[in-house]
Amino acid sequence: MTEAVGKEIALEGVDPRELYGAQNVYLEQIKSLHPTLKIVARGQSLKVLGPEADTQRFARRMEGLAAYYIKYGHVSAEVIDQCFAGGIAPDDAPVDKDVIVYGNNGTIVRARTVNQQRLVKLYDKNDLLFAVGPAGSGKTYTAIALAVRALKERQVRRIILTRPAVEAGEKLGFLPGDMKEKLDPYLQPLYDALNDMIPPVKLQKFLEEGTVQIAPLAYMRGRTLDNAFVILDEAQNTTLSQIKMFLTRMGRSARFIVTGDVTQIDLPRKSDSGLVRSMGILRGVDGIGIVEFDKRDIVRHPLVKHIVEAFDRNVEKEEPGGPVK
Repeated sequence: MTEAVGKEIALEGVDPRELYGAQNVYLEQIKSLHPTLKIVARGQSLKVLGPEADTQRFARRMEGLAAYYIKYGHVSAEVIDQCFAGGIAPDDAPVDKDVIVYGNNGTIVRARTVNQQRLVKLYDKNDLLFAVGPAGSGKTYTAIALAVRALKERQVRRIILTRPAVEAGEKLGFLPGDMKEKLDPYLQPLYDALNDMIPPVKLQKFLEEGTVQIAPLAYMRGRTLDNAFVILDEAQNTTLSQIKMFLTRMGRSARFIVTGDVTQIDLPRKSDSGLVRSMGILRGVDGIGIVEFDKRDIVRHPLVKHIVEAFDRNVEKEEPGGPVK
C-alpha cells in the first residue's frame, strides 16, 4: 500500500475566496478531479494528504493555477480542467495582444483604439508617459488598467492615483464631512475604474493597507515614490510648478503617467495650465513618451463624439485662433 504523505501549499498573493470561487465552486471542482487526495483549505494555504506522487503533481499544478490567477486576474471551470489535465503556466494561456488586464467577473479590459494601443506599447519603453486628449477617449482608464496589471504582475508594490483639487465651479468647503469625505466624490472616477478591475473586498484591503492610494496632488509634496505606479489625472488643472513638483517625486522602479484634457481647464486663467508647457519642455527626452488622443479615440456613447465636435466648432467660431490652449 502506498504511504500517504502530507503537504502544505501556500497561496501567496492570491485571495483564496476568489481562487475557490463563489460558494467554493472551484475548490469542489478541484477536489473532484483528485479522488485519491484529501484536500483541506486553511486560509492562505491548502493542506493535501495522499500518495506522494499524486501530492507532488497536485502541488505543481496548483501553483501553476495560482500563478495564472495572479497574471490574468480570473479563473474558470475550463481553466481548472486544463490546469489539472496537463498543467498550465501563465504564458500557456491564449493571449489577446490587445488585452491589458482581466477585470472583475472575467471582464476583459483591452486597448480598443489606435492611441490606446500606442499608450500600451510606449509603456513598455518609457518610465514617464503623457496621455492627453478629449473626454471619453479612455486615456485615464487605460492608464489605470496598466497600473493594475503592473501590480498584479508584481512590477510595482503600490498604485498611487492623484488629481489637483481644483474647484470646477463648485465650492468644496461647503460640502459636508471631513477632508476625505469632501474629496472622495471628486476622486470618484478613479475609484470607478479600480472597481472595474479589482474585486471590491480586495480593493478595500488595498486601500486600507496603502497598496492603493488615492489623494489630492498637494499630498504628494515632499514624498519620494519608489516601486510605485503613479497616475496624475486631470493634469490640465496643474500649474507648471505643480507638475514639476509631481514629476520630481519619481523614485526608484517607479512608473508615471500624466493624463489630461486641455479643452477642460478649470483654472481661473487657462494660460496658467502647465500641462502643454511641460510636454513641450520634455518632448524628445529619452524615457518619456507622449500620446495625443483625439476624437477618433472616444469610446463612450456615440453622441459623446458629436458633442465634442460641436463644442470644438463653437470654440473655433468664438476664437479665430482655434481652441483655447
